[in-house]
Amino acid sequence: MEDPPPEYANGYYDEAVEQLREREYPSLKDVTYLDHAGTTLYAKSLIESFSRDLTSNLFGNPHSASASSQLTTNRVDDIRLRVLRFFNADPDVYDLVFVANATAGIKLVADALRDYGERRSGFWYGYHVESHTSLVGVREVADAGNKCFMTDDEVEKWIAGLGEDAPPTSPEDETPKLFAYPAQSNMTGRRLPLRWCKEICQARKGNCFTLLDAAALISTAPLDLGDPCLTPDFVVLSFYKIFGFPDLGALIVRKDSGHVFRRRRYFGGGTVDMVIALGTQWHAKKEVSIHDQLEDGTLPFHNIIALDSALEVHKRLYGSMANISSHTGLLANELFERLSSLKHYNGSPVCQLYTSPSSSYTDRSTQGPIIAFNLRDSRGNWVGKSEVEKLASVKGIHLRSGTLCNPGGAASHLGLNDTEMLQNFSAGQRCGDEHDIMQGKPTGALRVSFGAMSSWGDVTTFINFIQEFYVDKGPVVAPALSTPIANSRFYVESLCVYPIKSCAGFKVPQGMSWRVNREGLAWDREWCLIHQGTGVALSQKRYPRMALIRPYIDLDRGVLRVTCGGLLSSTEEGHLEISLARDDPELVSAEMCQNSMQKSSTVCGDRVIVQVYSSPAVSSFFSDFLGIPCTLARLPPQTFTRYSKAHPAERPVHERPDMSMPGSFPDATSSRGKPQQNPILLSNESPILLISRSSVNRLNESIKANSKTGTGINKAVAADVFRANIVVAENLSATTAASGECSGEQPYIEDSWTSLRIGPHGLEFDVLGSCRRCQMVCIDQLTAERREEPFSTLAKTRRIGGKIFFGRHIGLSSSSCTGDDDDGSEGRSIRVGDAVIPSYD
Repeated sequence: MEDPPPEYANGYYDEAVEQLREREYPSLKDVTYLDHAGTTLYAKSLIESFSRDLTSNLFGNPHSASASSQLTTNRVDDIRLRVLRFFNADPDVYDLVFVANATAGIKLVADALRDYGERRSGFWYGYHVESHTSLVGVREVADAGNKCFMTDDEVEKWIAGLGEDAPPTSPEDETPKLFAYPAQSNMTGRRLPLRWCKEICQARKGNCFTLLDAAALISTAPLDLGDPCLTPDFVVLSFYKIFGFPDLGALIVRKDSGHVFRRRRYFGGGTVDMVIALGTQWHAKKEVSIHDQLEDGTLPFHNIIALDSALEVHKRLYGSMANISSHTGLLANELFERLSSLKHYNGSPVCQLYTSPSSSYTDRSTQGPIIAFNLRDSRGNWVGKSEVEKLASVKGIHLRSGTLCNPGGAASHLGLNDTEMLQNFSAGQRCGDEHDIMQGKPTGALRVSFGAMSSWGDVTTFINFIQEFYVDKGPVVAPALSTPIANSRFYVESLCVYPIKSCAGFKVPQGMSWRVNREGLAWDREWCLIHQGTGVALSQKRYPRMALIRPYIDLDRGVLRVTCGGLLSSTEEGHLEISLARDDPELVSAEMCQNSMQKSSTVCGDRVIVQVYSSPAVSSFFSDFLGIPCTLARLPPQTFTRYSKAHPAERPVHERPDMSMPGSFPDATSSRGKPQQNPILLSNESPILLISRSSVNRLNESIKANSKTGTGINKAVAADVFRANIVVAENLSATTAASGECSGEQPYIEDSWTSLRIGPHGLEFDVLGSCRRCQMVCIDQLTAERREEPFSTLAKTRRIGGKIFFGRHIGLSSSSCTGDDDDGSEGRSIRVGDAVIPSYD
């Protein structure tokens, strides 16, 4: 990356950004934060200033005459005026209403217009296609009709002939109209013409109003409501977009449009002078100001008081919004140019950038510091947004992906029509999920956005990230697989079950036979922890300390013993014992669930019925350790309604010229036909997960090779980060049948397995597919600490089609499931040391 230009080096602020970040934003240490369009970050001195304000004063509820209440009222009035001046809004022209956020302000306007007309016949609504979801939602209450303007030209034509697209109106009660649009697209950063507000004001006939969503714009650019060319009737914004804190919004109302709210039917405490609750239904609204009529209930006065500190600190650190606009604009232009120039070895572009022909990153009036894009590989295939976001998270990079709460803009830029979106929804796509590519098109985009405290280093880090992982340096030829040798070469190195989903595993002792059921190894993922408020199963990905919850299966005593926080022995204090038996009500009643109940819980996106242990002792045991309200649940017997989600690769090997890793990921079906659909308990994708010790060794060699020299940090990973049920190793003393010579390890040979037999009884398993990996593999299972590896290296060596694979999903074959094996025989069991005999594609 080139050095920053002189204007950056000189600084737009009084202090160098790097020094400011070190002092005011300690949370940015080792972090690249690129989601300022979501929220910017609050300064350390803002919190300190607010804390001093709170501890130095006594603030009471403003709806009183006490000294503390009057102090609050005075401060709120002063801050209201100060905020108006921040936007250069004349208090004789505008009033400011404090609301929860920009969305709350939008809803307040929509509700008022719905009640506005004498006949209360509703209002007509027009909105720009680049509108935030909250603006789009207004159409649902616009009973007189609505229109989405797909282009700026459509808006210009509508303004020129204002009212042509609206339904006919009568002179007695002209239908009010509302046109809303964003000052800046929260998806692409494109800045829309502010002059539309003035033009509509001049051209309108009767009740036509404008609503300007300024939430995205004001985070990095000035909003001058004193400009005679900008005269919106209503402006909505969120203060956390500017200052990071407080979580508060505002509706700025042009006073000559305030009559819209007079017929608003609902009233809350503090907005009326008198109410008759009994008998005659009558009340008198306050008439002093618009905000007196609209601020229902007690104001969030502490948040409003925090605005005082926010405004003061913001001015001291950055001087003006114009400075921030120049600073962030420079960074965005640099990143845009660098992303635009990225090419794969064959000259194909790396980035598909979503921009408007009418905007330019060199023009602050048309473009904000937001970049939306998707990635392609060297063959032109889309790279899934979710996979990029996962890897970015591992590398300490915070960005946003999805439709970005901008449904119209996303559909337009991604080329998705209504039919395709409905088909995607029917196929399972939901907001925030990982359905990245459907019907050959991306379902969302990646978004990078800058803020006041962003730095040149953020640009450098992100470009280096894209170059390291997503720029193909040359054609990658899949190495030929080793010739399969000596069936007895492979054996079971270890067996592990995970009784409680996402918690530590229990290693099966050597010499112990362990039963294999259709749904997996006995006792594997039969329990889970669920959030007491949402019913969602907890995951180690979100709560890494779950790795320190260690279950021990004591078959002799018939209990599951759970300890927390360390590798405790079975005799130490601080443990919980749960009966393995399902028909022992006395033990269950005494120790766990005096009132056990059935509850629907969400596990990995599925709805399942679980039995919840409602004992306070059980919930406290886990809640106290994790610091979240949770309790234990168990999947009831004979309720296997969930089935394996594992699936083979999309295309057979000979049709995949884009292989970029060892192994071939063949179709899971073998010569015997398609394997049965296996039931699963609380595991994510399949009954059993298998990995190879040789593959782990090769991965660690790659990690070592990719590590920076001289760091002194051992980044090698243990096999248990992959949370496999079976680890298969190779007996290197085995000889080949042909030559009798010793052979080395065969890493990733398991990628070509279609089935395997384990143990002296030849228990047969089908290979169901390859295991798709996420950043959960970066959690050290002994310390619960997050690291970059092995996900970072896997992304370079084990990625196909944007997805990262390591390990194989397996399940009992239909031939091994015949008959009843409840007689205690070992026919359906395996143990450590058993021979593994694979079949190959």
